[in-house]
Amino acid sequence: MSSQFWKPGTEKPRILEDEEGGVIFLSNSLSSSSSEKQRQRLPVYKYRNAILYLVESHGTTIIVGETGCGKSTQIPQYLIEAGWGHGGRLIGCTQPRRLAVQAVASRVAQEMGVQLGEEVGYTIRFEDVTKPDVTVLKFLTDGVLLREMMDDPLLTKYSVIMVDEAHERSISTDILLGLLKKIQRRRPELRLIIASATIEAKSMSDFFRVRKKRREPENEDSQLQLEPAILSVEGRSFNVQINYAEEPVQDYVQAVVSTVLSIHEKESTGDVLVFLTGQDDIDAAIHLLNEEVQNNGKRSSGLVLLPLYSGLPRAEQELVFSPTPRGKRKVVVSTNIAETSLTLEGIVYVVDSGFSKQRFYNPVSDIENLVVAPISRASARQRAGRAGRVRPGKCYRLYTEEYFLNQMPNDGIPEIQRSNLVSCVIQLKALGIDNILGFDWPASPSPEAMIRALEVLYSLGVLDDDAKLTSPIGFQVAEVPLDPMIAKMIIASNQFGCSEEIITIAAVLSIQSIWISGRGIQKESDEAKLRFAAAEGDHVTFLNVYKGFLQSSKSSQWCHKNYVNYQAMRKVIEVRQQLKRIAHRIGIVLKSCESDMQAVRKAVTAGFFANACSLEP
Repeated sequence: MSSQFWKPGTEKPRILEDEEGGVIFLSNSLSSSSSEKQRQRLPVYKYRNAILYLVESHGTTIIVGETGCGKSTQIPQYLIEAGWGHGGRLIGCTQPRRLAVQAVASRVAQEMGVQLGEEVGYTIRFEDVTKPDVTVLKFLTDGVLLREMMDDPLLTKYSVIMVDEAHERSISTDILLGLLKKIQRRRPELRLIIASATIEAKSMSDFFRVRKKRREPENEDSQLQLEPAILSVEGRSFNVQINYAEEPVQDYVQAVVSTVLSIHEKESTGDVLVFLTGQDDIDAAIHLLNEEVQNNGKRSSGLVLLPLYSGLPRAEQELVFSPTPRGKRKVVVSTNIAETSLTLEGIVYVVDSGFSKQRFYNPVSDIENLVVAPISRASARQRAGRAGRVRPGKCYRLYTEEYFLNQMPNDGIPEIQRSNLVSCVIQLKALGIDNILGFDWPASPSPEAMIRALEVLYSLGVLDDDAKLTSPIGFQVAEVPLDPMIAKMIIASNQFGCSEEIITIAAVLSIQSIWISGRGIQKESDEAKLRFAAAEGDHVTFLNVYKGFLQSSKSSQWCHKNYVNYQAMRKVIEVRQQLKRIAHRIGIVLKSCESDMQAVRKAVTAGFFANACSLEP
């Protein structure tokens, strides 16, 4: 490929037509000139040629660009325009979060004027919206790309892989970076783009630098430079005025509500983005704001309240991106998903609670908790930056300046250093990486957590005495895209003749929660749970809820009456279908034990015996 780049709007060079004369790009992608003008206004546009040049001449390109500069949506399109999706090759773009994958994919498909699932598609766990031989650009989560490696360890279908939001340092991102570095040694022609908002570009570049001097593989890419290239793209940011709390806040949900109301009363037009920790907090804040609107109509009329978190149904997620109606003010109440992965137009005010939900694992007690913990300074800066996208904005931090300067940690701890590593170890083993301790990690996991993971997998019968995957159980467990304990439970259900029931339980366990929760309805929802409660415990309770849902003909009224989340139950049905296909593939016969709960309990115990304890008087 020559270093000539095709610029949108000019005549297409011949190089971009394939042998049969079919043009790689889609003619209608440029038909709407307004969308084209919008694309050219993004900060990343003036770096288009530089980015394509670096990708062509370097194995790895590290792009540091502030959120909102257009890197997630534009760079993949530049790659298509330059012919990287030519001749049946795929361009893969990973995101750490499912919601971001869906949002970016639909945005890019819209800009290119194609149907989502055709040339541009996406894959997340339990959902594949791509077409073999048609899809050229595929958005996917880091975890899904790791699963693809099980069938194709060198990712031979891909010509370029872009790892976006690399600074979030999820477990999957870290494993993926380590594996991509390995793949590149075997496939020097694979190009990597590591994109991120705030990243230690230097440490990432050191990580990808080729250490040992060795004979260069002879390939036509002899011009290829092995040193990673670093490019910085400035964002479009206006000045953001930061306001701190005068004294520490007692109840941050309450503080968020009063801050939003005071912005609405005193500040000029512009949407508000609120950062809270999770679904419960978000529902509570929206509930309180709604009450305020009803009780105090005049003061708070004109507020459009929208939640945003990963468990939200797709249609409701879409509302966040729709333009604000005239004379109204949109208030998006979000988890830290809006911190980096998504750009919301029209945000002028940010309210930062200073907290997020983070995973913390204690390898000694083997307990993993989702804890509401203070964010890092890097996250606080990201959050504030969301306010200066369209015009000068304001950020209201619900903590003191003294705390920000002196006590807040500078950076977050990579997830791999605070998580249970069982799933991570089994993935590496399934990919044939036996020397896990010698694996090249961007950040080393703790030895205690690693030993604990190996112990659990050994006791589940997934690893043998030499710490290799056992056959067939180890390989079967690796095939199921769920926690290994749940996978083992599914495999054991074959022997106890209760696979239909266990697959239902596994589907429910893969969803955050099937119950509706929130402030003020605790008593009613507890009473509703009692209607389904089983002496054998939650797993059998889930079966009762699922049965009730099917008997009601999957009715949303039934769900509402029983405080069951209708969207979650629809997702359970979808996941259950997928799990049935996987069970069939790994040789599990689907069979129901009717009402023999003893069999179900045996299967659950086969997977979760490590969580057993004995009651001491």
